[in-house]
Amino acid sequence: MYKELLETAKESALQAGKILKKGYGTTFKIDNKVGRNNLVTEFDLLSEKTIIKNIKSRYPTHRFLAEESGHSGSEDKNEIIWVIDPLDGTVNFAHSIPIFSVSIAAMMNNEIVAGAIYNPMLDELFYASRGEGAFLNDKQIVVSDSDDIHTSLLVTGFPYNVDKNPYDCVGTFVKIVLKGIPIRRLGSAALDLAYVACGRFDGFWEAELHPWDMAAGAIIVEEAGGKVSKFDGSKFDINSNTIAATNGIIHKQILEAVN
Repeated sequence: MYKELLETAKESALQAGKILKKGYGTTFKIDNKVGRNNLVTEFDLLSEKTIIKNIKSRYPTHRFLAEESGHSGSEDKNEIIWVIDPLDGTVNFAHSIPIFSVSIAAMMNNEIVAGAIYNPMLDELFYASRGEGAFLNDKQIVVSDSDDIHTSLLVTGFPYNVDKNPYDCVGTFVKIVLKGIPIRRLGSAALDLAYVACGRFDGFWEAELHPWDMAAGAIIVEEAGGKVSKFDGSKFDINSNTIAATNGIIHKQILEAVN
């Protein structure tokens, strides 16, 4: 069944990606949600509507947790729940920066069992299902083999309430930068995780993300041979306030750096 769920996630991500690519660089309405620079565009909404409609056509009784519409669908807690970010990187999209993605994951019994992340501008589809490995455009991917955080390439992001400095995110960033470790900030947590999975980055950490930012990326990293946890090293779940994802080899070093 995981394979069927994955195929639906992939197909839905590709459909949504076409919408985003068509809208990229055009004139559209931009609104601000709660929190500074927490943007939403008409393409976020159209992408989400398309994804949910496509999934419902196959699984009419399934549940949804989506960034723009929240919880919807069946009230049966035993049904599969789809965790959806229709446009991860809206600020980039709104400013015509071509770094954004669609993220879709399926959960069964509170476990992520399939996920897909699609970057429409590069036509890169990352995906995985539980126990079947991780892939980029049909080619299997694995995490990097870097064993030293000081020679690793890391990636992070900041929450919308960065002015309140939750989890000392600013101080942690400065501390790591002062070690001379190169850090990137892409603006799409889903892509950050996908890039860890395929070895482009060696590690990622961030605080106060939402379930739809992390769900698909978490299973893709794990199926690529990496490790995902909370900052304290405990088991990750989609309601975690913190996430660290690495190639596994430098995971302990990342946790020491962020604590």
